[in-house]
Amino acid sequence: MIKESYREVEDDILVKAALNGDKDAFGEIVSRYRKMVARTVKGMLGDSAFADDIGQEVFIKLYKSLPEFRGEAKLSTYIQKIAVNLTLNEIKRRKRFFSMFLQKGNNELHEFDIPDNGDEKRNDARETVNMALMALDPRFRIIVTMRMLQGYSTKETAEILDLPLGTVLSRLSRAQEQLKEILKKL
Repeated sequence: MIKESYREVEDDILVKAALNGDKDAFGEIVSRYRKMVARTVKGMLGDSAFADDIGQEVFIKLYKSLPEFRGEAKLSTYIQKIAVNLTLNEIKRRKRFFSMFLQKGNNELHEFDIPDNGDEKRNDARETVNMALMALDPRFRIIVTMRMLQGYSTKETAEILDLPLGTVLSRLSRAQEQLKEILKKL
């Protein structure tokens, strides 16, 4: 198989080729799904070096766990689960880290890194939305990120997160209510 033609190849064939040591096949998987992973991770952590690190870690974990991928779900779903789990682990780690500082009386604020596109109003809106998202409980933030920012259906979100459909719907509703309150304050 000519490696340049990997762009047209189905995911299952790419997985098999990657499992057989074909680095170009795995490179095509990364190329296909890196934007999806970046949107998920940055939607949860904000646009930061931490998010970039987690994004890279997602593909390292995918590479190591590829032999365990059975193909029962779509490859995109499998990758998305890895991204969500690693991001939630990072959020938990941060909470533990910052709680140690808060116990010592250090009340530093988290700064959000937002690129300057020259459009001040757009950047202000982006910063406000990013701050509101970061203020949400991670259980709600992931639902908002997947449903509203990534465009996954409720059913797909439930499948990726291994949650009942009703839980996704109730968390989305509660997240929207919380976002309205947070945005009013901002």
